[in-house]
Amino acid sequence: MRAHQIMTRNVVTVTPETAIADAAATMLKHHISGLPVVDGTGQLVGIVSEGDFLRRFEIGTQRKRPNWLQFFLGPGREAKEFVQERGRKVGEVMTPEPVTVTEDTTLEDLVQTMEGHSVKRLPVMRGDQLVGIVTRANLLRAVAGLAREVPDPTADDDHIRERVTRALMATGWRPVGLQVTVRDGVVHLHGIIVDERSRQASIVAAENVSGVKEVHDHLCLVDTWSGYYVESPEDRASAG
Repeated sequence: MRAHQIMTRNVVTVTPETAIADAAATMLKHHISGLPVVDGTGQLVGIVSEGDFLRRFEIGTQRKRPNWLQFFLGPGREAKEFVQERGRKVGEVMTPEPVTVTEDTTLEDLVQTMEGHSVKRLPVMRGDQLVGIVTRANLLRAVAGLAREVPDPTADDDHIRERVTRALMATGWRPVGLQVTVRDGVVHLHGIIVDERSRQASIVAAENVSGVKEVHDHLCLVDTWSGYYVESPEDRASAG
């Protein structure tokens, strides 16, 4: 999937001259946490977000540092923070030259860009024109949509067992002596693991196979040094 398939198209924007209070009210009204900032010609010039409103004089959250620390930080830093805390217009507190993507940017590249630049939203550009915005919420909706169960005409028990087995055997943490049984789409995993983290990974791998309705864990954890073994939490609970 690409950015144009998940982005929000009707983007709510503000201008550098928009009052801080009006920008905050717009965010609340539209239930959004950030706004692209465009100039009079419609060109993207910045982005303003909730984070830009955290340190504000009006609510008493401005930074309060001792005088000796202010001396070491220098007048430039102090002046910049003063504008951030008391600026009246969006242009005074926004992040200029925001990181952007294009309509054809893949979801993988979107996530890498967000992580690499520590941002929660990315304006989507077509040349110099703002055509959309991708936020973490858009990615969450994409995950929810793709995760919906899609009917599989070959999702009978034999096919499911084969797919689950193949998925697990292709990993480096696969259970030793793996046995997979399936009945009416319900999977039971048997075998030995030597690291507790392999348990959840095995369950997740099985859950991702098309047609699987439920996964039961019967994997036994064995300590390679002592030979001590522990049954799965599910088996211990049923035995107790």
